[in-house]
Amino acid sequence: MASEGKPVNPPGTYLKRQDLERLPGLIRYKPSVKYLFAAGEALSRFLKGLKEGKILGVKCPVCGRVYVPPRAYCEYCHVPTSEWVELPGTGVVHTAVVSYIATDRSRMEKPEIVGVIRLDAPGYREDSYEFAGLFHKLCGVTPEQVMDGSVIGMKVKPRWKPPEERTGSITDIECFEPVEGGEQ
Repeated sequence: MASEGKPVNPPGTYLKRQDLERLPGLIRYKPSVKYLFAAGEALSRFLKGLKEGKILGVKCPVCGRVYVPPRAYCEYCHVPTSEWVELPGTGVVHTAVVSYIATDRSRMEKPEIVGVIRLDAPGYREDSYEFAGLFHKLCGVTPEQVMDGSVIGMKVKPRWKPPEERTGSITDIECFEPVEGGEQ
């Protein structure tokens, strides 16, 4: 019975690491695991568009929503999406955060600013939390602008890598940067 919230060790035999290493038949093996991921038809076309410097989405034939990244069907109307549209790439910052943690979980000396970009796409109401958007790095803004909230609603555009450096990845967009005179 637990007393005063203290954990109770269940009955059994606890093994220490050295006990485990003495077990007969122990095999030491460090697997080398490689993953193969198929992007699928819709995402593959989106990635090819990025390589060409375009942000592509698919439009629902019923409600007119544009999905970025693209989906094979409309989540609201449950019909296939087949009309591809090219978006201008511009949008507004919906959320932003200052991050000191790199993708490999190491601490960065200089922070990066990342956020969700609400892309300029037809089919969504301005007062809605539903929108076509991308999570990406922001450049040309300061941590202070994130902290005081002035980055929210800022008009931004993609900064593309040079065409010869693009690989068909979301990182073909280096970051989203403020549009001149960009606050809405």
